[in-house]
Amino acid sequence: MSNYQSTKVIELGSCAFRQYGANHSHCHYIHGYQLKAKFWFGGSKLDEKNWLVDFGGLKELKAILQNQFDHTLCVAADDPCLDLFKQLEERDGCVLRIMPNGVGIERTAEFCFKTASDWIKKNYGDRCWVDKVEVFEHENNSATYSQPRTANDTTDYSVTTTTTNTHSDTVVIPAPVYATTENTNSTVVEPTETPASIEIQPLPETPSQPQGITVGRGQVTQGWSNPFGGTSWGV
Repeated sequence: MSNYQSTKVIELGSCAFRQYGANHSHCHYIHGYQLKAKFWFGGSKLDEKNWLVDFGGLKELKAILQNQFDHTLCVAADDPCLDLFKQLEERDGCVLRIMPNGVGIERTAEFCFKTASDWIKKNYGDRCWVDKVEVFEHENNSATYSQPRTANDTTDYSVTTTTTNTHSDTVVIPAPVYATTENTNSTVVEPTETPASIEIQPLPETPSQPQGITVGRGQVTQGWSNPFGGTSWGV
């Protein structure tokens, strides 16, 4: 059980997902969110600075998480369209991230928890750990993953991910951190035929009176509006 607890919010970036099993929901199609994650760190004692975790020292963890989620397309390893998504990346149409356990906000929270737990153990040993992670799609939707631990816990929290970046063997993360992703598919799929030309239709004339606009099923997801307003964060 934690005697001390501190929290840190990390921007994960703009990420696209597809939940192929959601047949009766628009989440069945590719859609995106601006993700944020809140981490709860726990521990039984502080360091010589009276800190549990050095917030300023979490830049490497942030870079690892953003390499997974910022401007990427996350799909399940068993997605029926996986081969098409791989071809799309080979044609420079996306940066693909394959999630072994599937996608969804709950799985994203689990991924962040296990990634952060592995990083904290590597850099802090057994003095502190991750108690919980909450990931926000926007101000109305979030999910948590928790697995409180103690200093005697020997659980391996490492997580395995798959990338199929065929453009370069090295993914550069903003200095001073550099991460390498393995090239798992070196075959570039060439087009078998010339794409058909697209005829551009002229735009309709602008109506003289303002018109209402219906989007999709008439349901518009609200953007992020800072649920942490009024809170003062650390350095």
